[in-house]
Amino acid sequence: MPTANLSRTDLNLEIAVELKDIKAIIDLMRKNSISEFELEREGFKIRLKRGGNGGGQLMVGDEGAAVLPVVPAPQILPPAAAAGQGPVTTASLDQDIKSPMIGTFYRAPSPEAAPYVDVGSEVMPDTVVCIIEAMKVMNEIKAEAKGVITKIVAENGKPVEFGQPLFKIRPN
Repeated sequence: MPTANLSRTDLNLEIAVELKDIKAIIDLMRKNSISEFELEREGFKIRLKRGGNGGGQLMVGDEGAAVLPVVPAPQILPPAAAAGQGPVTTASLDQDIKSPMIGTFYRAPSPEAAPYVDVGSEVMPDTVVCIIEAMKVMNEIKAEAKGVITKIVAENGKPVEFGQPLFKIRPN
């Protein structure tokens, strides 16, 4: 297996995991709101931990640590109008809940079940609003903000892209 090398002025660690594998683990941590991950095999140990401020660190081996950023879970971004680039109306206060991945959008856990949310539903940051199926894995997507759903943008059962708006939410 190829190795990736990280070096720091007084620290030179050889990692027995490919960098792309570490990035995949970080991505899974972000998507599933996992704050800590640890893997140990054949004398090799890696520990990933997300900090409360959005930062994180990668700890390798028994004696050394190298700091790497771990990107926080996707945040709801305000529209440009709410940032003072035009007249602010009630509709311009709405924010997007965006897709954190490519996949198929589903509003409900199964075809015969009720949707997770509808227009007018009040949501909390940890409220599941939909599922995105990616590579036969069902990923629950959370609101990440407190507010009211004002519009359902994505179409049930249709593909969505990374960053595509799924819902409009009015924060409260």
